[in-house]
Amino acid sequence: MRTGGRILVDNLLLQGVELAFCVPGESYLPVLDALYDARDRLRLIVCRQEGGAAYMAEAYGKLTGRPGIVFVTRGPGASNAAIGIHTAAQDSTPLIVFVGQVGSDFADREAFQEIDYRRMYGSIVKWVAQIERAERIPEYVARAFRVAQSGRPGPVLLALPEDMLAATAAVADVARVDVPVVQPAPAQIAQLHALGRNGRWSSPAAAAGARTAARISRALPKRTHCRWPVRSATRTCSTTGIRTMPAT
Repeated sequence: MRTGGRILVDNLLLQGVELAFCVPGESYLPVLDALYDARDRLRLIVCRQEGGAAYMAEAYGKLTGRPGIVFVTRGPGASNAAIGIHTAAQDSTPLIVFVGQVGSDFADREAFQEIDYRRMYGSIVKWVAQIERAERIPEYVARAFRVAQSGRPGPVLLALPEDMLAATAAVADVARVDVPVVQPAPAQIAQLHALGRNGRWSSPAAAAGARTAARISRALPKRTHCRWPVRSATRTCSTTGIRTMPAT
């Protein structure tokens, strides 16, 4: 049997997390206890303000291509982190935000600076949810990593009720999530170049798009964290028969 806080940290380690950022808060003390016990495997950077912590995690996501991890406390803490979360959404940066939440016995009473995070962040993040039972933590964590990295990368937010983190459960962990990188094949890029040289583009905009795709493809080996949308091979040009990337 493990506490919800311990289960959460164990699954972050299984997902390959080595660095996280936070502003400590009493709303997620079981997580802080588990992070202290795992301090030799997961480094925790304690920040002075949640906006800075969110920015640091967002920068980590940009640099590595793996989700940046940030923990903030409820109410004002979650509000301060909004700027970094919005930046991640605008810049397509994988980011996972864990926010402390009031216990279920205080839900909907506006006690202890309670905020409905689904309503607050529903229009900013790719997915926002609240983990109600400790035995479902591995499921939620794995889904958070998949959503944050799939298609157009972006931020995910999970709310952590206090009583859920303190509760104990016997549950199996989930294997590491690895999202495949989707990008044009070299043969497709060569075909694009050939069409451009032969003047077969139907419009200047299409030609410009091909040149942009070629530049990006040449940069891919140098930017191993670059993520092309999973939907990139879903449209076919009626003129050339070449698959093209839809707008994201």
